[in-house]
Amino acid sequence: MFSKVYSAAIHGIDGLIVSVEADVSNGLPVFDMVGYLGSEVKEARERVRIALRNAGYLLPAKRITVNLSPADIRKEGTAFDLPVAIAILTAFGHLPEEELKDFLIIGELSLDGKVNKVNGVLPIVYSAKQQGFTKCIVPRGNAGEGAAVAGIQVFGVSTLKEAAELLLGPKGKALECMDQRELFGGSLTGKGELFEENRRKMSGGKISEGGQGNLIEEDTEEDSAQGLPDFSEVAGQRAAKRAIEVAVCGMHNILMIGPPGSGKTMLAKRIPTIMPELSFEESMEISKIYSIAGLLGQQPLVTRRPFRSPHHTITTTALVGGGATPKPGEVSLSHLGVLFLDELPEFQKNTLEVLRQPLEEKSVTISRLRGSYQYPAGFMAVAAMNPCSCGYYPDRNRCNCTINMVKRYLGRISQPLLDRFDICMEALPMNYKELQQQEAQESSSAIRKRVSMARQIQLERYRGQNIYFNSELTPRAIKKYCKLEAKEQELLEEAFVRMNLSARAYHRILKVARTIADMDQSEEITTRHISEAICYRSIDQKYWGE
Repeated sequence: MFSKVYSAAIHGIDGLIVSVEADVSNGLPVFDMVGYLGSEVKEARERVRIALRNAGYLLPAKRITVNLSPADIRKEGTAFDLPVAIAILTAFGHLPEEELKDFLIIGELSLDGKVNKVNGVLPIVYSAKQQGFTKCIVPRGNAGEGAAVAGIQVFGVSTLKEAAELLLGPKGKALECMDQRELFGGSLTGKGELFEENRRKMSGGKISEGGQGNLIEEDTEEDSAQGLPDFSEVAGQRAAKRAIEVAVCGMHNILMIGPPGSGKTMLAKRIPTIMPELSFEESMEISKIYSIAGLLGQQPLVTRRPFRSPHHTITTTALVGGGATPKPGEVSLSHLGVLFLDELPEFQKNTLEVLRQPLEEKSVTISRLRGSYQYPAGFMAVAAMNPCSCGYYPDRNRCNCTINMVKRYLGRISQPLLDRFDICMEALPMNYKELQQQEAQESSSAIRKRVSMARQIQLERYRGQNIYFNSELTPRAIKKYCKLEAKEQELLEEAFVRMNLSARAYHRILKVARTIADMDQSEEITTRHISEAICYRSIDQKYWGE
């Protein structure tokens, strides 16, 4: 007898629908699995056999063949255990096949028949909905994650027996309601479908509805009340705060240079607090990445902008993703948030150089013999570094480094990588009076209001062009949206010649000037906007210019 159930595999950050076909026939009692399987999937044969027996299902001595289609896509992981078991039970006549056509099933089996959590449930359920499925069976530990997708019923099961009972009819329907109401504390507005109020409850009210164009404008003072980092805690550093605000408004990459203890790391950690709140679509996109990486934890959705700060000993694979079974790296885990690279020159040079392509393309493509995988990498790069190995150059009262030592230290950052930082600013050492000042500092929520306003201007300007921030402007778009009058052109030409700028640096000055003009709600880019943008390129000239 033949049966078919549906499951899914992760490909990149999306789910790929897989047909699990089971055939039972007379012959030698053999259990074969085919379909370009990884080692974990091949091991499912023994897990499924023993789990079925311990769940109380006695299978006759028959020849069992299971095929996972399409056969040209390699199947990895343990999420196929449960669909294979369900397909076999259906082929033996224990379950009605007509109940399976609308279900997508994933889950790992223990030998005692329990269903264990797996990674990647959120993108799989999301893809199932797009492919027309109306119901999903997932491990109970992943049910909250799957229920974040509206418009599809998600059933969490703890055992193989529960999954089978769910498919049997009336008894299974009662189980469905119990599981869902237990999962959300009885707050469901519909069977298995998570509506707006449920999504907001799961996210703690921190997610706005709509796409990238719908930004929250309300003041959220609760961040500081919850003990989260806030810009009001940062004394002084007015110029650095201004540069960071400009960077966040246009999603420009920023490099901070300064001596130890000047507040570079403190400033960087507070950057996500002045970014606009996540929309539901953005939260879903980030959550899919974290689901694949197994980092969602107890929260079914990521509700805050990511802030990733890898140590400088990180490997290239861990930074950009990859491995024998490709997984997203730090550049993807910081998507729509901040990737902070502290002590930038201490990173391995070849590790830093692989960032050049993600910084330009906003995505990472991992090519392997078995296929090509693409992960999003739309992060804001924030880097901090000391000007020399001791950290105090050019203060000769404290720095003992020779000029050659300083050049060698700064030379660890290549010019092509340096050009990809739109803003390069200096964090000056703090004096005692600045630390003791009693003047109240501006809070993150106040800065976030201005950032949201500037972001909204950009969204309106670039609507329908697949551009969301000024940092994403192409050379053709720069000509259209960054037009200069004669006076501004003369100023920029003089800076280009004197500072020996590259074409990339020239375009980045124009992008930053466009952002500063948007912050002033000015349609025209003036000399003041150009001058400030040039200042953000003059610091790297001070250290790397000669």
